[in-house]
Amino acid sequence: MEQGSHLPAEAGRDAASGRSMLSYFKWAFLVTALGILLGAWLGWITTGTAAGTLGIVFICSVLAVLEISLSFDNAIVNANKLKHMRPEWQHRFLTWGILIAVFGMRIVFPLLIVVIAANIGPWQAVVLAAAQPEAYARIMHDAHLPIAAFGGAFLMMVGLSFFFDREKDVHWVRWLEQRMAKYATIRGVEVAVVLLVAMGFSRLLEGPEVQVFFSAAIWGLLTFLLVEVVGGLLDSSQQSLGTAAKGGVGAFLYLEVLDASFSFDGVIGAFALSQNLFVIAIGLGIGAMYVRSMTIMLVEKGTLAEYRYLEHGAFYAIIALSVVMFAQSVVHIPEVITGLGGAALIGLSFWSSLR
Repeated sequence: MEQGSHLPAEAGRDAASGRSMLSYFKWAFLVTALGILLGAWLGWITTGTAAGTLGIVFICSVLAVLEISLSFDNAIVNANKLKHMRPEWQHRFLTWGILIAVFGMRIVFPLLIVVIAANIGPWQAVVLAAAQPEAYARIMHDAHLPIAAFGGAFLMMVGLSFFFDREKDVHWVRWLEQRMAKYATIRGVEVAVVLLVAMGFSRLLEGPEVQVFFSAAIWGLLTFLLVEVVGGLLDSSQQSLGTAAKGGVGAFLYLEVLDASFSFDGVIGAFALSQNLFVIAIGLGIGAMYVRSMTIMLVEKGTLAEYRYLEHGAFYAIIALSVVMFAQSVVHIPEVITGLGGAALIGLSFWSSLR
């Protein structure tokens, strides 16, 4: 845990003012070095050649950059939620949460998909990933449709919920956001928008894919609503017991599911660069540490308050990512385009904030 990340908001910002930007990334740099060494060792034992080893290291590096580019908006959204959480829950998310993100979503999640899709045991899935990476990657690719629909619906609800808020008084794209805030008084307007978009994309599919896509989208929508309800109940029950305040265990649960949704596209897309589960885990794990470091920096330095439209750009990027995930059920969209598109929206919001 980096110094200052468990401090109260005001004290944390005071301590952060004296810290250099690079100091926030010391753990990310350490994990990068360990990941590169582990990738080199893995490359040597699997290929036995210097060229093969360098190839594995290069793929790990590219996957890390891919994860950072796809998840920069995730860091901003995490920071937006964390600034309202109690210090102890900030600490828990930035320690336990990163372990869940790296180990759970980058290793357990791909294995779980193969276990369910191929109807085999967890150990058999590990053996399949190690001994038959081509077959493993094919199963992951075949499961892309329901994953894209589920993640697209969940992320679209996340993005729309930010804009359909009657109490929102800071607007970046005024003509659009003012209308969305106005229509927020209509109950369930976000749900209706997600259902209409999902129905539109399902019409582009044929045969049994239509039901698979729409069912997964409904489950993504229900998961978002369930997390909101359960999170609210958990936080309110802990408030009554005096053990936590708003933004405790419920917000922690919300952030974990949100991080999982952001990871769907990156994990599936990583198989286009490598079919080795362990190489993918190393590369994406390195990227996840940089996302964690960026989150800490944004919270401690109060960047979201200083650059008032930055989180607007992040939520627009989330909505764009959700549309891309829906579209990928019909046509392949390179992850580079997804990452650059999100970075462009965030960069534009940053420029507007400076102006």
